[in-house]
Amino acid sequence: MKIGGGTDNIESFNNFFQCWLVEQDQFLNELLDVSKHYETNNNNNTPTTGSTSIGDHQVSKDQVLRSLIDKAIDHYEKYYRAKSRSAKEDVLAMFSPCWMSKLEEAFLWIGGWRPSMAFHLLYSKSGSQFEARLSELLRGISTGDLGDLSPNQVVRVDELQMKTIREERQVTEKMAKLQETVGDSSMVELSHKVTELIRSGDRMSEEEDEDEDEQVESNLASKEEGFGEMLDEADDLRLRTLIEVISILKPMQAVHFLIAAWELHLRVHDWGKKRDARNQNHGGGDGVNLPQS
Repeated sequence: MKIGGGTDNIESFNNFFQCWLVEQDQFLNELLDVSKHYETNNNNNTPTTGSTSIGDHQVSKDQVLRSLIDKAIDHYEKYYRAKSRSAKEDVLAMFSPCWMSKLEEAFLWIGGWRPSMAFHLLYSKSGSQFEARLSELLRGISTGDLGDLSPNQVVRVDELQMKTIREERQVTEKMAKLQETVGDSSMVELSHKVTELIRSGDRMSEEEDEDEDEQVESNLASKEEGFGEMLDEADDLRLRTLIEVISILKPMQAVHFLIAAWELHLRVHDWGKKRDARNQNHGGGDGVNLPQS
């Protein structure tokens, strides 16, 4: 684990992230097209019961949807693999990512989205789709979207939410303990030693300067290794939560969930970038901007 992996590593991941966003936008359009196609077919067809051909059609439909869902999960896994590789070079960059807007950074939890947010997203989309299709649901017509969650699904989602919140709290507590080590005895003694040297006006010899750098690097290296471990734990929980939520949903419901997740991610990213650009144009920007694709 390196302390400050340099701009090459940051630019490399920034370029990857921009390409990854483009792919996500393409996948989003593909999911939207599929959801509209099946919604149109469902509205035009009679209820699917008691027919072998209809049953075969349903199997084929589910296979198509599951293929898309697997593709979406692979897309997320690709992101976390690349993130893990880059974090080994410069983990601190993952906690203050220049490829994200300030708006996105404000919502970060240990270098990414908070896992429990997935449930708020699910319930928000479920509620809006339930209201939009209420008349059909009252007539006993299955809508197949997130507004049509079964009682069993609701129970399973609730159980998963409580489990995820427990794990999230455990990771948060471990992160808090790691952050508190900035005030441990080694850091306090080292900062005092350097301050006294500065106040005395004595110039350190080259050997003393190198010794100070070694002590600083040694102290920070162990802490940075801890940040890497915390990032791995947080990313693992994020990915597991996503996969477990999807496993509870029916294929079309999972498609709607992914659509909602990707719409939110892409639009918040766009809004944040626009706000940052507007602030820079008005003289409120700071920092270094990497080229965007």
